[in-house]
Amino acid sequence: MFRRILVANRGEIALRVIMACRELGIETVAVHSTADADSLHVRFADEAVCIGPPESGKSYLNIAAVIAAAEITDADAIHPGYGYLAENARFVEICQACGITFIGPPPQVMRLMGDKVQARRVAQEAGAPVLKGSEGVLSGLEEAQSLALEIGFPVVLKAAAGGGGKGIRMVTGADQLERAYETARSEARAAFGVPDLYLEKYLTTPRHVEIQVMGDRFGAAVHYGERECSVQRRHQKLIEESPSPIMDEARRQVMGEAALAICRKVGYVGAGTVEFLVDEDGSFTFMEMNTRIQVEHPVTEMVTGVDLVKQQIAMAAGEPLPSGAPPLKFRGHAIECRIIAEDSDRLIPSPGRITTFHQPGGFGVRVDTHAHADAVISPYYDSLIAKLIVAGRTRDEAIARMRSALDMFVIEGIKTSIPLHLKILADPDFRAGRLSTRFMERFLPKRA
Repeated sequence: MFRRILVANRGEIALRVIMACRELGIETVAVHSTADADSLHVRFADEAVCIGPPESGKSYLNIAAVIAAAEITDADAIHPGYGYLAENARFVEICQACGITFIGPPPQVMRLMGDKVQARRVAQEAGAPVLKGSEGVLSGLEEAQSLALEIGFPVVLKAAAGGGGKGIRMVTGADQLERAYETARSEARAAFGVPDLYLEKYLTTPRHVEIQVMGDRFGAAVHYGERECSVQRRHQKLIEESPSPIMDEARRQVMGEAALAICRKVGYVGAGTVEFLVDEDGSFTFMEMNTRIQVEHPVTEMVTGVDLVKQQIAMAAGEPLPSGAPPLKFRGHAIECRIIAEDSDRLIPSPGRITTFHQPGGFGVRVDTHAHADAVISPYYDSLIAKLIVAGRTRDEAIARMRSALDMFVIEGIKTSIPLHLKILADPDFRAGRLSTRFMERFLPKRA
């Protein structure tokens, strides 16, 4: 096992990793920008190193500074959390060259699955169903037009190197395609450095269901069930739950095996997520794979009892997955709300200083947060304040527990998404589990 791990991240995920390391008896090193000098992840790590000014590009994304911090503190591994350098294959290669273990998959696997076109091809070769679409990167607008007419509208253009909802444009007719193509290329170039796009059939009201996977260095892989992630806005998730309201054991087995086939195909190591779209008829198709721990991993932990971060660290240390263990049992239902700093009525960020902070507690309630009274939610970083997770014996009980917990969550000084989350939980379709990726359209501000 590792002796000292540098956590190359900030906020609640940095604290989450530090907590797991403490339980494993591993020392931790926090890196931080000047804006985060007083943050809790800095306070609770065994050691801390300032790596730059507030701008992420000069601090948390500064590979040279992160590696230097690891070397001067004699860290033998780096945990990237999610975001920032978590899916940067070049960073992984630099870690390897410096004799530092990266807690995540090998760089060639990360590069392969991070390219959406290549990932789609891998899924096909592994036997997983995929949507009709281009076989590779589009050669130009003419190919996009020809393929769209062949498949039939609506279609969706996606950045091949995409992530975070960027470089995606849905097209409902031929007259929209040229403008959408140029816009998606421009956004892809700005976000990822390459303008490459591919095209797929667009499902109008699918569900977004993902499978949590874990692989070891000996070729073994397991899955820990699914998460329902359909409640999202601008391709960013707001509420996640496990199990999915549409899932039964037969469907879980089929989708889980499809996810594991992809893992085995690429020799996946560590924690990852295979994401699927589920159509109204119940059929599912591969969408993408995230080669890191996910923001929403706590809901899986709540229903399985597995500490995914500790398991992820063990895989990186070369430990095998437990063999001969009894089949995993899912207990009850868990829901996560991502509490963010925003004025949800106007869809604008609400950074600033928190003047009052009281988090809920009680049976079945978990809060993952870096926030506290007098903490500053900075405009430089993600607006996530806290992840509120609850578990109940049934989905109805979990919803009731979440509503109560949200009511008791006091955050003053800035606006938050708590009122929006309460509206969602009160919605009859949400309560009945009638969800799709278009569910949030009813909550968007009305245009004048």
